[in-house]
Amino acid sequence: MDQPHTGRAAGMLQPFLGHWRGVTEIAQSPWGPAHTTDAEVAFTPAAGGHAVVQSYRHREPDGTHLEGHGMFTVDALHGGALWYYVDSLGHPPTAPVRGLWTSGTLTFDRRTADGVARHSFRVEDDVLVHTVELRLQGRAGFAPLLKSVFRKA
Repeated sequence: MDQPHTGRAAGMLQPFLGHWRGVTEIAQSPWGPAHTTDAEVAFTPAAGGHAVVQSYRHREPDGTHLEGHGMFTVDALHGGALWYYVDSLGHPPTAPVRGLWTSGTLTFDRRTADGVARHSFRVEDDVLVHTVELRLQGRAGFAPLLKSVFRKA
């Protein structure tokens, strides 16, 4: 599936809608060791279907948790979607980023002072997969940072 043709985010993101539970595998990075954690995410239509709200949460082995919230909408000017996301890591929110559909995967590149985080979302065989690859400043390629695999709760 390439670019879905709808002016409403809930229609474009229909496969993502619902409450999902699964596991997030976090790779070793400058911020910590590799580990796995239980996670959940919900995608809920909002604003009459013109937006989809994302709520993500996982608990770290030390008992702390990461929480993130996003909002997707249709990018009428350029196609694809716009995604605004903020999480509890303490980084200031960034501007919304544009995402594009390629072969059933919705991908966004979020640029920060550290580099680029490439987020990819897809639903395949009733499984939601969210991956994040990171390209730090001064590095040529992307390296895996996390992979979440969810099933509907």
